[in-house]
This record gives sequence, C-alpha cells and structure tokens, in this order.
Amino acid sequence: MSSLTNKQILLGITGGIAAYKSAELVRRLKERGAQVRVVMTQSAQEFITPLTLQALSGNPVHTDLLDTQAEAAMGHIELARWADLILVAPASANFIARLSEGRGEDLLSTLCLATTAPVAVAPAMNQGMWQNPATQDNMSRLLSRGVRVMGPAQGSQACGETGPGRMLEPDQLADASAELFTTGSLSGKRVVITAGPTREAIDPVRYLSNHSSGKMGYALAAAAAEAGAEVVLISGPTQLTAPERVNLVNVVSAQEMYDASLTHAQGCDLFIGAAAVADYRPETVSNQKLKKGADDQMTLTLIKNPDIVAAVAQLTPKPYTLGFAAESENLLEHARAKLERKQLEAVVANDITAEGIGFNSDNNAVILLDRTSRIELDQRSKAQLARDLIALIAQRMP
Repeated sequence: MSSLTNKQILLGITGGIAAYKSAELVRRLKERGAQVRVVMTQSAQEFITPLTLQALSGNPVHTDLLDTQAEAAMGHIELARWADLILVAPASANFIARLSEGRGEDLLSTLCLATTAPVAVAPAMNQGMWQNPATQDNMSRLLSRGVRVMGPAQGSQACGETGPGRMLEPDQLADASAELFTTGSLSGKRVVITAGPTREAIDPVRYLSNHSSGKMGYALAAAAAEAGAEVVLISGPTQLTAPERVNLVNVVSAQEMYDASLTHAQGCDLFIGAAAVADYRPETVSNQKLKKGADDQMTLTLIKNPDIVAAVAQLTPKPYTLGFAAESENLLEHARAKLERKQLEAVVANDITAEGIGFNSDNNAVILLDRTSRIELDQRSKAQLARDLIALIAQRMP
C-alpha cells in the first residue's frame, strides 16, 4: 500500500452521484496516513451529508466561503496554506468549467485559486458530458496549468449508459495521490540534512539553546526522500518523528553535529544545513550543578563552535551545499554575505521577525538565493515549501 504519512489532503466534493464514493475515499486516505479535511459545494450536500464526512475525517466539514465561524478558526487562505494537496473527487463538469475559467464564487473554487499546493481533479459525469468538446477544452486548459487529472474510468454509469466518465475507485485515487508526492527528481542521489537546535551544556542541568523546532529540516528530509534520494537526517533534540525512508542520526551539541556532518557528507551529492546551530558554547562545562551564589551575576566565557556548512563546502569532492540564513534585519544583505563567505551554492533566507512563520510555526516564507538568481517563495506550509525547495534545488544541481 502506498504511503501518505503526515500528508495534509484537502478533499473537495462536488455535486454528483459519485459523491457516495467520497466517504470511502476519506477512509482510504486516512489508512495511508493522511490528515484529511473536507470541503463540500452546496450541490454535493444534496448527495451526501457533511455529518458523514465529519465523522469519517475527524474534522469539521467546510461548506461556506463566508462562514464567520470558520473564518475565526481557519479562514479560506489558511485552509489553502494548510493543504499539501487539493483533491476534488468527484469533480463535476460544472466545477471543471468554473475552475478552468478561474472563477472563485464558492469556497472550493476559491481554495483552488489561492493554494500553492498541487490541485488534482477526479472527473465524474455522464459519458456524453465528458466527451463534449467544451468539457475537453476545459480539461486541456487545466492540464496546461499543471492541474493533475485522475481518470475518468470507463464503464456503466448511474444513468444507464456506458462509456468514459466514471470516477476512479477510492483505492485508485489514494494510490494516485501518493504517487504525486514521489517525483524522482533526486533519484540515485545521496542527501545529508541537518535539523533542529543544538544544546550546549553549562552543567549537568543547564544548557544554551534556541527556539528551533526542526520542522523545516524534517520537512526537507521527507521531501528529499519523496524525490528518490537516499537521505541522512542529522538532528538535534526535537519532539518530531523521523520521516519514512530517512536514516536519522541523533546528536545534541554543535560539536556532535559537526562530527556527524563531516562523516556523512563525505561523497554525498547534496548537503542542506537547516539546523539552527549554536554559534558559541561555554568554554568549560561544570561536572556538578552550579549553585546560586551571593552575587547577582554569573559570568560565562563562550567560545566559537565549528562552522558546519562552511566545512562541508570545503570537502573534496564538494557536494552541492545549501545553507539557511534566519535573520531579524537586513535579510538579503546578510544572506548574500553568508553565500559568499562560506562558498555555498545557495542560501535559503527567512525573516524570523515576520508574524506567523519561522521557528515553531507550521508555515514559512523564504527567498532562495544563488549566485545568479533570487526566487521568492511566499507563505505556505513547511511541508509544501520543502517540496518546492527540493524541486528547485534538483534543477540546479549538476
């Protein structure tokens, strides 16, 4: 069974008798590990109730574009950002026509316009409607824009006719959804990624660290594995579960991360330094817990930690080396200086002062810089951002 572990799928249901299959589709997607949220058009609710889909998905069903209660919790833009994939199944001829025209007159069509995630449609309609030149023109337009089309199948239809237009079965749609995340763009490549914070011990109880959650690095590891790479993820302390098909190496301190990185980066094709590595560590570490003294102050002497990405960039043969620049000011200036100073191939720059993104958030917005180009990737889920970054990096690697 193909896996959709931790994928966030927004299932859109439009009006048609095939909507009864959508209930089973929710179950099949969840069996493969996906989180599922459902959006229904008004006509879809004539065929199957929101309560059924809510019970199966475990999440409230969204039906109205201007639902003030929904807006307070997860507005349509946030819902569009949440999705790793929008799958419309069934997709009626009417919805396909509206989507091809770029109309946003209801919640589902608006989400399809607003998302940066892939959009897939599973057509379901009478065979005559499917073969009508207008429908075929609409499908051609959607395909040209990168919308994925799943089906339709041939066979007997509810109207009594036989021909193309049947929605694919739930198992087929779940398998096709999983395949969308497997690109093969890094097939045969060895990739090493660092993630999370480091902890620099002061004594057996205390340490210096930072706010990194590791979510971006883990998302990049998952995306690289989906792209066919052999992935080593070197992680500082986090609360995250390692992605499937990824070799996890746990470390604590910057020195441990440095040693592991230099070991695993030998002969790798791509190194991504996504970890928030402490720049400094205490010069001495007490073997016993430091006690509070009579003074109001305690002085720590700090020394520099080794620079991991700079060291990797000096290896022979040199892997394609990507660094991260999390900055609170002069974002592009500091990111480009890091690119040049550390002799990197590219840098991902993000503004840690921007609201709703960065450390501990599920979303991020970044700028990918290399020596000849600059690509801005606006706010989206870290999972989707990771896939977009891996796709861009794969295009740039030799």
